[in-house]
Amino acid sequence: MSIGTKRMLTGNKAMAEAIRQEMERDPSVFVMGEDVGVYGGIFGSTEGLFERFGPERVRDTPISETGFIGAAIGAAAEGMRPVVELMFVDFFGVCMDQIYNHMAKIHYMSGGSVKLPMVLMTAVGGGYNDAAQHSQTLYATFAHVPGLKVVAPSTPYDLKGMMISAIRDDNPVLFMFHKALQGLGWMDPLDAAIGPVPEEPYTVPLDKAKVVREGNDVTIVGIQMMTHAALAAAERLANDGVEAEVIDLRSLAPLDKTTILESVRKTHRLLVVDEDYLSYGMTAEVAAVVAEEALYDLDAPIRRLAVPDVPIPYSRPLEQFVLPNADKVYEAAKQLVTR
Repeated sequence: MSIGTKRMLTGNKAMAEAIRQEMERDPSVFVMGEDVGVYGGIFGSTEGLFERFGPERVRDTPISETGFIGAAIGAAAEGMRPVVELMFVDFFGVCMDQIYNHMAKIHYMSGGSVKLPMVLMTAVGGGYNDAAQHSQTLYATFAHVPGLKVVAPSTPYDLKGMMISAIRDDNPVLFMFHKALQGLGWMDPLDAAIGPVPEEPYTVPLDKAKVVREGNDVTIVGIQMMTHAALAAAERLANDGVEAEVIDLRSLAPLDKTTILESVRKTHRLLVVDEDYLSYGMTAEVAAVVAEEALYDLDAPIRRLAVPDVPIPYSRPLEQFVLPNADKVYEAAKQLVTR
């Protein structure tokens, strides 16, 4: 689809195109996971790849996350570049040993002699009544582990560019994509799930946050869906005469401290918004960075907005109650600037 001179893609098509182009460029790249073949991935991230490359390079696997993620780790250690999908991030519990103790640590424990150039992509996020075992984000769970690069793109442009960067990287990358930003027909349509994506390959760095809206009164740091909630809240705040600066974190590990600190030193206020749980999460990490390195630049205490420490409910009213949204971001920011 194109609008004017810009080609518009949904998030899933941007991801699939990135993988396709890298598979065409590099024969060592291949894909594994549940339903990634003929079905094209339950969230469309491998759409069209099976038809293009066949079963040797696009491999459907049994329902054994420990088995196929372990196989990808072994393939990467031997010089291949696997892209492997963990269907829901919530399923990491059954393959935790492979991710935490092998994928994250082999390079270090081999004294740097074994590289692990693999991408583990996984779907995150709630908002569509899939209950406690299929609706988490768990960003901080993985960002906490040394040895992993962890990214969470929020636009089709970044989904493609960061996927290409991840495949080319010699380190293991956990690539977290939000279900609601894939642009799938069976989910509620979101404007944010479609955007301009160049046809040619390009890269987006895996270690840089992005200022997506400039302002002088308050910094709002968001991740994926919460970036879009922050942008919507910022438009409402502007009507009240408050100009919010919005940062899309994008990279969780490594964390781009410089962009965050530069913004806070300009606005003197900070609100961090996350769809993960409040305690011990990315909101706390960002807040700690600012408290340690820019405390005296603040005119008000740091505010955090995230999911309260309860499992994501199945009930739609309860789920909407616990998930942050634009209205909640607006209220929290408004309170912060009036202190």
